[in-house]
Amino acid sequence: MTLRTYPRFITLEGGEGAGKSTVLSALREVLRETGREVVSTREPGGTPLSEQIRGLLLDPHHETPTIDTELLLMFAARAQHVRETILPALERDAWVISDRFTDASYAYQGAARGGDPVFIAELERRVVGIAPALTLLLDVPVAVGLQRARGRGAADRIEGERDDFFERVREGYLARAAAEPARFRVVDATQSPQTVAADAVAHMRRLIGEVS
Repeated sequence: MTLRTYPRFITLEGGEGAGKSTVLSALREVLRETGREVVSTREPGGTPLSEQIRGLLLDPHHETPTIDTELLLMFAARAQHVRETILPALERDAWVISDRFTDASYAYQGAARGGDPVFIAELERRVVGIAPALTLLLDVPVAVGLQRARGRGAADRIEGERDDFFERVREGYLARAAAEPARFRVVDATQSPQTVAADAVAHMRRLIGEVS
């Protein structure tokens, strides 16, 4: 089974504190101003059941899951998300913007935790089956991103990882971007929030021009 790419599907990726929420809001507003229906969502999450799985994954008070447990829970949430939220929207020609998608599993459970990328790819094919047309990778040095993230309050289980974990996450993301240059656009997220959002919007406008 090969992945089906949907031209109106955009994903945002990046490490902690990269500014994905700000960018997602900017992209959503531009699409709405042009009269397009847009669904914005997040991972893990995006449906009631997937949000419950998110709680299991991120609550630091639960027992620490094994690598495979974490990976399978991520894909369980993603499978529900795709079937209940993402695909119905795409099939009615709405635009979908997701704060994280499958690339996050390659970066976090793969590159950072040492999970098998071949197994991740198999899960992607069997239980996800779709891919975005555009992935915006908001890239920021780990020290800068963590300073931003840790200023927001109590850390969840993944935010509480050591700095070297997030260095591997960043390396994993950049490797994904290098391997798929047609889909990825790397945005320098050390810039001001307004500049980062403007760069992201410019990339999206080019996609809109190709789709319309």
